[in-house]
This record gives sequence, C-alpha cells and structure tokens, in this order.
Amino acid sequence: MKRKKRTATSTTTARVPATGTVARPSSGKKWLVWTLLSAVVLAGAAFLAWVSRDLPSLARLEQIEPAIATQVYSADGELIHSFFTSNRTYTPFEKIPPHVIQALISMEDRDFYNHWGINLAGILRALLVDIRHMSIVQGGGTLTMQLTRPLFFGREQKLTRKIKEALTAIRIEKTYSKNEILEMYLNINSFGNNAFGIQAAAKRYFNKDVQDLTIEEAALLIGLLKGTSWYSPIRHPERALRQRNIVMSTMVATGYLTRAQYDSLKQIPLNLDLYDPNKMHVAPYFTEYVRRQLNRLQDSLGVNIYEDGLRVYTTLDTRFQKYMERAIRLHIDQLQEQVRAQKDFRDLKDEIQDTTAFQEMTTVEIAFTAINPHNGHILAMVGGRDFDKSKFNRVTQAKRQPGSAFKPFLYTAAIDNGFSPADQFYNQPTVEINADGTRWTPENYDHSVGGLTTLREALRRSLNLVAVRLINEINPRTVVKYARAMGITTPIRPFSSLALGSSEVIPLELVSAYGTFANNGLHVPPISIERIEDRGGNIIYQNVPRPNVALSPETTQIIRDMMQTVVDRGTGYAVRRDFKFYVPAGGKTGTTNNYTDAWFVGYTPDLVAGVWVGMDDPKLSLGPRMSGSRAALPFWGEFMKTAYDSIPFIHGKFAESPGVFKLEVCLDSHKLATAYCTNTVTDLFTEKNQPTEKCDIHTGYNSGSRGRKKRF
Repeated sequence: MKRKKRTATSTTTARVPATGTVARPSSGKKWLVWTLLSAVVLAGAAFLAWVSRDLPSLARLEQIEPAIATQVYSADGELIHSFFTSNRTYTPFEKIPPHVIQALISMEDRDFYNHWGINLAGILRALLVDIRHMSIVQGGGTLTMQLTRPLFFGREQKLTRKIKEALTAIRIEKTYSKNEILEMYLNINSFGNNAFGIQAAAKRYFNKDVQDLTIEEAALLIGLLKGTSWYSPIRHPERALRQRNIVMSTMVATGYLTRAQYDSLKQIPLNLDLYDPNKMHVAPYFTEYVRRQLNRLQDSLGVNIYEDGLRVYTTLDTRFQKYMERAIRLHIDQLQEQVRAQKDFRDLKDEIQDTTAFQEMTTVEIAFTAINPHNGHILAMVGGRDFDKSKFNRVTQAKRQPGSAFKPFLYTAAIDNGFSPADQFYNQPTVEINADGTRWTPENYDHSVGGLTTLREALRRSLNLVAVRLINEINPRTVVKYARAMGITTPIRPFSSLALGSSEVIPLELVSAYGTFANNGLHVPPISIERIEDRGGNIIYQNVPRPNVALSPETTQIIRDMMQTVVDRGTGYAVRRDFKFYVPAGGKTGTTNNYTDAWFVGYTPDLVAGVWVGMDDPKLSLGPRMSGSRAALPFWGEFMKTAYDSIPFIHGKFAESPGVFKLEVCLDSHKLATAYCTNTVTDLFTEKNQPTEKCDIHTGYNSGSRGRKKRF
C-alpha cells in the first residue's frame, strides 16, 4: 500500500537566539545538501546501471533450458540408462511431492509465496554484515535469488553479485509463476555426487523416483542444498543425519509437521540405496552400442546427446535380456572349468606362474544376441563376460571364423541355382590347391568318409567333404553373392575353404542373416534405436525397418526345412533332447580348426538368436571336442526354452510357398519314384528342380536293386 503524506499543522514557536534574530539555514548549506543528495542518487543510478550491464536478457529469462540428460528406454518401457554431462532429469512441478516443496520452503525461504523476488529486510541485514566484513559472509537471499546462481552467476564471492541476484530475481518473478520458480529450483540445483535436480538425487541416493520419496528422504535431499560436500550422506553420514533432522524441525516450526511426526521420523536411519548413474546397469553392451550410434547421429540431427534431454526408444526387451543373462550364468562357469582343465592349459599355467595373468588369458568370452527377424529389432545382447573389465563388444565388433555356421549360405546358393535337397555328392576325400599353391586336404569333423550322400543328409551331419565338393560345383563367388544379399559385409575370400567358414564374420551380421530364413526370404538389417524424441516430445528420428528381398519364398522354405532337420535329428539335436524345446526351429552349429570358435545360430518363426564362445586370442583353443553343439548350443537352448515358456508369441509357424512340392524320387535315377523303386527319398522341390519323368530303371517288380530301405 502507498503510505499517505502527512501535513505539518504544529504551532510550536521557533526558538530565538539571544541576539534576537531568527536562525535560517544559509543558501550555501542548502546547495551543499542538495548537491550531496543528487550525487548519491546519481552515483547509485550509475552503479545500478553498471551492475545491470551484464544482467541476463529477457530472451534468456524466457528460455531457460538447463543441460538435461538423455534418457534411453527399452521397448517394454524400462529406463535403462542416461547419457549426460550433468546428470539431470527434468521433473514437472505436479510430479514433485508436496513434502519436498514444504521442506524446501521451510529451510530456505519461509516467505517465498509473499515476496516479489527479494526480501528487503533480510537483504539489508545481510548487506550490513557483508559491508562490515567486506566480503559475503551472510545470506539473506530468497529462493528466487538463489536460483539465479546456477542459472547465470555461479558462486563468485563478490558484493556486486548479490545486487545482480536481486535485480534478476525481480525479473524472474515477473516472468514465471511461483510454482514454476520452485520447479526450476528443484530441477537445476546440484544435490552433490553428480546428481543435478531432485529426480537425479532421488535416484542417486535412494534408487527411486522423486514421486516415491518419503518425508525423511525429502528432508535429507533438501538438507544437502546447504553444502553438498559437507553434508554428503556418502562421505559424512552423521552430518547428513543431523542436517536431515534440522530440516524436519523447521517443518515443525512452519506447521508442515507435527512434533509427534518429527519425533518418529528422526529415529529412522538414512537407509541409502546408492545408484551409480555412470554405470550401465541394464544390457551394458547394448547400451554402449546405442551410445556410439547416437554419437554418429547427433551432428546430422543437430543435437547434443549429453545435454539436450532427448528420449531414445530402443528395441531392447528387458525380458529377453534377463533370460539371456540367466542362460549365460547357468552354463558359463561349467564351460570355463572344462576349458581350463585341458592339459594344454594346465601346462600353460605352470609355465607363466601368474594366476591373474593365466585367468585373464584363458577367460572364455561370449557373444550372444537375439533379433526379431520380421522387423530387425535387437531384443537382447551380451557382448562379453564382464563389461566393467572389457568394453569390447564381441557381438558387434569381433570378427571370427564361423566354421560350419557359414554352410547355410552355401546350401542356399545351391538350392537357388537348381540343386535339390535330394541331390547327391560323394562323401570322399578331396585335395584342394590354395591360392598360394599349397595343398589342402579337408576332413569331416569325425574323420569319417562315405559314399553318395544327399545334400539334406550332408547338412544334417555337417559333412565337410560334401560341402567342399558342392562349393566347387557352384563356384565360391556365387556363395559370396548370397552371403552379401543376406547381410554379411565383412571381406569374404572366394576360395573352396569358404565352404567351411574360413572368412571372418561379425556375430550380429551372421545372426541377422539367419533371420532371412525365418522371414520368408526378406532380410531386415538389425535395428537398435526405434525413434528419438526431443525434450518437447517431438520425433526427430524414426528408424523404419527396411526389408530387402534376399531369397525367393521357394528357396527359403526348402533351405529352412533342411536346417530344421539339423535341429530335429542332426548336430543341433541337443536342443530337443536336453532342453525339451519343441517349437519349430532351424539352426546350424559351427566349429573352427583346433576348436578355437564354437557357434550355434538358430531361429523360430518369431525369433533368431546366435551364440559364439571362444577366447579373445584366436591362437587359444577351447579344447578337444569343444564343438559348437557342445560349447555354444546349451546357451541357445536354455535361452529359447525360457523365452518361449515365459513370453507369448504370435506367429507360431513358418510361412509356406505354393511353389514348393513334396515328391518321392528314386536315388538311382534321380527321377520320380515308381512302385518298384526301393532306393528312394521324399523331399522338397520347386519347379526349377523337380523331376518330371518317372524312373526308367525300375519299371517292373524284378528290376533294379531289391531289399534297399527307403530313407528320408
């Protein structure tokens, strides 16, 4: 209110000096007084103008955007990590519990809702003390003034700073509502230990969201604002506890708590549940893979992924991730023990006589990932045994020989170029000439040999001798073309040894390529980021699946059916036998020379997953007989069984093509079997490779060989 001017009505007579003349102030003195007053006013105005010269502009006040962490979410809605320079998650006022606001006002500014940015009485008291000491030794600032420090002025210890704070606080109060100021205050200030804002603090100290803070937890966090290092509950828990109770006692004084509530709450211990925001807690290899992609995207999107408060929605499903990590825990220790127990490693341990070095050298590593073959979404990823010890992601960065896990590309090329699963090749030794002129004599895994063998049987048993003969028949460069079409980008050497997986591949690409068989011939490149939103919720990046036609539906159905034979009664049979996993599935084992690498990659109508195990040093062996079926397959079987027992899937079965026919053929004539053929097989054919004529060898009951069993 404006105070009214009082009128002079007094009749008191002026005292007369002894001389009898009236005392009047001289004109010179009047002039001096007015000059001094004018000088003070002008000096004050000049000082204020000087102080105000670098105050924040109105535009800056209206666009306060502090650095906010980018949040990364899983496909099932879980926050899996944040990327930041300042660990801050902005929380709107309506999501902040009332007792957090009450604790703040009680402790920092009880007149907050009654002032207009400055508290004159408090400031004058503080200024007198500061002037006397010629430094800032006492506060007096309001919440709004305190807010100006992290926003504009920092904590520079100068007298002029307080004046700047006051002037800016007044402008802030004109620009924002009281609740908006409280919202900014609680979101911008540091709470220590790399926690900026109340949400980050709630997560850092109690591993919960701000909405779930109790009264005593809120009081602890508000108490930190007086000195984040001095009252740190991590380094100084006793001080933090005393400060927390002081905050609650102020809440009693301001009427927000009763004395009985305070007496009860002050007995509660700190009960910290510390959360390290820098540590990747969920799917660390996947999360780091996402971070690297964001780094590549930020320039084209015009954003800073560490400060712009983006929301990144990924393809990871935390349920699949949990089942994958569980499968690894159940089987990795036993495998590790078996590997270190081999004689070569026992001798190595005696040789180096350093237990730590020996363990690091002989650690069995793993690359394991699962993808939705229909949209390319990466659902789970484990790139190694321990992310804290090794950030190297073996799913996305390692290049290892796939061994027989490469054979499906060879058989795909054969089927697509006119061969059928019933075509036969000799399972006999062959001598190959390498590019350098040396001789190479491949062998089967079990050193066996045999006679004519169908392609289906050769794939089922993973016969190397048949594979080498087949690749020479169709040309290694043809196989390279199909591997490329299905997503393999690493250099592929077009030699006969390619049939046995001699060229290195990246596990993620190999698993993605197998997804082509589950997706009816369409290859969808793997995707980890589905979309990105800015802090306002606007979509700034959308990753749309881009399927490529890699194979015809007919070829896909036949090769997929051949790979189902591998799982049903071939080298992948342990999936059925040991894990009781009976969902329709195809897959392939892989083992490299000297048992250096072990693989199993397989798929169902809904899911494709692949496992590689080995040691980082490719010169070290997993040990004798550590094949893909023994070393890698158990992880796959455990994961798939758990996933299908726990998550409802919707596809259910593989697509079939009307262009694929099931026919019985005579293996002697390679024509349609008659009633008199005894050496027959029933298999799948297309119009390109189906026989159209009946067997002309077995035309009567007495013709041809008798007594031979039919085999499938």
